[in-house]
Amino acid sequence: MAAHTTSGSEEAQIRALIEKRIPALAAKDVAVLTSDYARNLVLFDAVGPLRHIGSDAQAQRAAEWLSLYPEGIDCQIRDIEVTAGEDVAFCHYLYRVGGTMTDGTRVGMWLRATVCLSKIDGAWVITHEHASVPFDGKTGAASVDLQP
Repeated sequence: MAAHTTSGSEEAQIRALIEKRIPALAAKDVAVLTSDYARNLVLFDAVGPLRHIGSDAQAQRAAEWLSLYPEGIDCQIRDIEVTAGEDVAFCHYLYRVGGTMTDGTRVGMWLRATVCLSKIDGAWVITHEHASVPFDGKTGAASVDLQP
């Protein structure tokens, strides 16, 4: 497949797919949060294990994550870059998650994401997602205080 410039329509569809996560996290809505994953999704999450395979595994992971927060999770997404062909696309962006966990710990950090998508039956679905937190090479500690 020859790459071509992302059309405004394709980019808008992909941006909307990514940005609908913001209200889904605020509402702790696992169904909406995971609705655009392909059945054969491969997820490289910011926390272990090394990978999750399948949309069911991702739905379970999302439910576990959301259960750690009594209220919804605050989310901000920025710097989305989208590249799309006819049936394959990828995007990357920065996102911040924050909130108070059930144990009272206040969380707020920026992460990096890369998302690969395929167009199936005319709709974009996520086939691979990779989220990561930078780390300090000297100490091995996560760099959760970085700001864009």
